[in-house]
Amino acid sequence: MNPYVRRIIDFLVESSEFFAVAAIAVLSYFIIKKVMIRYLHKFFEKTENNYDDMLMESNVFSQLAFIAPALVVIYSSDIISLPKHVTQVFSAYIAANITIFIVRLLTVLIKIYNTFDISARRPIKGYVQMIQVIVGFLGIIITVCMILGKSPLGILSGLGAMTAVLMLIFKDTIMSFIAGVQIMFNDSVHKGDWIEMPAFGVDGVVMDIALYTIKVENFDKTIVTVPTSKLIENSFKNWRGMQESGGRRIKRTIVIDQSSIKFLKPEDIERLKSFRLITDYLNSKLQEDIDPTGTDINRRRLTNIGTFRAYIKSYLQNNKHIHKSMTLLVRQMPPSPDGLPIEIYAFVCDTDWNFYEDVQADIFDHLTAIVREFDLRIYQHISDKIRV
Repeated sequence: MNPYVRRIIDFLVESSEFFAVAAIAVLSYFIIKKVMIRYLHKFFEKTENNYDDMLMESNVFSQLAFIAPALVVIYSSDIISLPKHVTQVFSAYIAANITIFIVRLLTVLIKIYNTFDISARRPIKGYVQMIQVIVGFLGIIITVCMILGKSPLGILSGLGAMTAVLMLIFKDTIMSFIAGVQIMFNDSVHKGDWIEMPAFGVDGVVMDIALYTIKVENFDKTIVTVPTSKLIENSFKNWRGMQESGGRRIKRTIVIDQSSIKFLKPEDIERLKSFRLITDYLNSKLQEDIDPTGTDINRRRLTNIGTFRAYIKSYLQNNKHIHKSMTLLVRQMPPSPDGLPIEIYAFVCDTDWNFYEDVQADIFDHLTAIVREFDLRIYQHISDKIRV
């Protein structure tokens, strides 16, 4: 046979083999992408749970469709006589796609885990992201090794000498991971907690806990991201205890003008007895060694400030919005140049902010108005605009 004809026949055979392999590779992609994955979609739509729907919405299995053509080419390399370096490139391509598939699959697993109630108390996003970083790092090493035609074990074994360099490169990652572990085991922060970190402008609800950052939505609707490690390095206030207790604290003072404090006269006592909340208090005091007339200076006498404190305490005890099983105090604080502070320390029986502010305002509206009935005055700085 003529050698030129022989060459032409060989070229046509090789070309037909190449196009056949290429056609099979393209066909494998469409079979997986258009047939198998579409069948999976229809199958998962019939199931009752939503977890498989999340897998489909993320198109995580579509990544496998890119692997099929490369596998066809590698297994047919002997038939079409592919050079070794081309096979290595296709092998690296498969390793890169498998790495991407695992990383995307882990992301979907985070979404599935977040559908459970325990995810708010035990977030795992930071740990999964750490695994993703490790998978990505190993995937890059394996991909590069396949392109170079070297064993990954050789490079990985040589990393021991680069430990110090790696520690420096991944310092933030390691610190964030350790911080995340401490936060989980110490139960410091949950998703949905209200935290305060004035140094970082944080005063709001935790939206997300990730490997590197914690995202917080402040009450002014601004979004602040704080490095996870900063929650371990710095102090912060978590209002979860208040929310779980079922009571929100009122701690506020009424400053009384000390010049208005006086002893009660008999007519004052009789008038104040009409106040149902302190009738029992006045009667019990009169039975003690108390002189209501003021004729005997050696005996105790009732004061308007002491009676007012008794009224406040009785008023709070009879208020249905005050938590009765939690601390309730009405105490006199050290006097100051502004007057004598009377501090109210109590807990509202609901942690809702709007409800709390309404109850607190109602209490001090009433006390500010009724203080005059005890012949007391609330201290207030006189404005420069007021002329006496």
